[in-house]
Amino acid sequence: MATIALRNLVKSYGKTDVIHGINLDIADGEFVVFVGPSGCGKSTTLRMIAGLEEISGGEILIGNEVVNELDPKRRNIAMVFQNYAIYPHMTVRQNIAFGLYTSPLSREEKDARVTEAATMLGLTALLDRRPAALSGGQRQRVAIGRAMVRDPAAFLFDEPLSNLDAQLRAQMRIEIKRLHQRLGTTIVYVTHDQVEAMTMADRIVVMRDGHILQSGTPTEIYEAPVNVFTAQFIGSPSMNLLPAAEVGGRIVAQSGGPLLVGLRPHDLVAGEGEGAFSISGEVTAVEPLGPETLVHFQTEGRTVIATAPARMVPAIGSTIQASAAAGALYLFDAKTEQAMGRR
Repeated sequence: MATIALRNLVKSYGKTDVIHGINLDIADGEFVVFVGPSGCGKSTTLRMIAGLEEISGGEILIGNEVVNELDPKRRNIAMVFQNYAIYPHMTVRQNIAFGLYTSPLSREEKDARVTEAATMLGLTALLDRRPAALSGGQRQRVAIGRAMVRDPAAFLFDEPLSNLDAQLRAQMRIEIKRLHQRLGTTIVYVTHDQVEAMTMADRIVVMRDGHILQSGTPTEIYEAPVNVFTAQFIGSPSMNLLPAAEVGGRIVAQSGGPLLVGLRPHDLVAGEGEGAFSISGEVTAVEPLGPETLVHFQTEGRTVIATAPARMVPAIGSTIQASAAAGALYLFDAKTEQAMGRR
């Protein structure tokens, strides 16, 4: 296992900077997830850690050793890609063992590592099959097994679940998290899916336009976002935002107001008119989800989502009122979009 540190890390293509001097310390054994929209620089950062992209400025340290000039194979890391990158003409056993192709280990030691990885990943019964006979989740486990047998100081995952359907993604999230708990190895994981980030990470790093906007535990990022972007990116459904002002000690929706008030849909209750903050609007869509209903309505020229009891299904076009309790309001400066605390 190893620590990983980024020091004023810069990546440029010609005169264009895509990573702008970021700094980050990843602890030994920590599971850190980089999350952000496409083009934010998260995969580029991961590839620089792996040695697959040249560094334009700054330093990367793995285990307190500067690795800027080291080839990928000398960095003692293992990378798992989005497209599995396993060999179709090889069996599962051969694909996993390929991770030890250049290893000086004996044949017996290599076989033992392959067996151990296959057992841990539930692949023992599939060792003699070829990838064409496997599901997407099984193929991804083979790719992980090939990385595991190398016993790396750190694992790097580049959107490994993007090609899987929703059910398999949920299953693989749990399997990768359990794997981390068993191995205790440092993991750096890249995804654009905030649900993956929230459910898997010890710490989330939110990126945008080559900058780190916020770093913290899933709870910290969700409960105390530092700006509008992070507040809306983390959480599903996304946080509602409305222009607002403080009038007589209360926060009220107001076009052109100096504030933005953020409301998580699960904190905004449809059908109730009393609370620290209340709004009303015309219903535009309804999503019955079983235990609850999401109600979309228009107010202040914006679509807002509120939560209603499961059996409450208001008619499209009807007017509904919704409210949030004290402590559920997130306040942001309308100009800077920086957080101003909770109310």
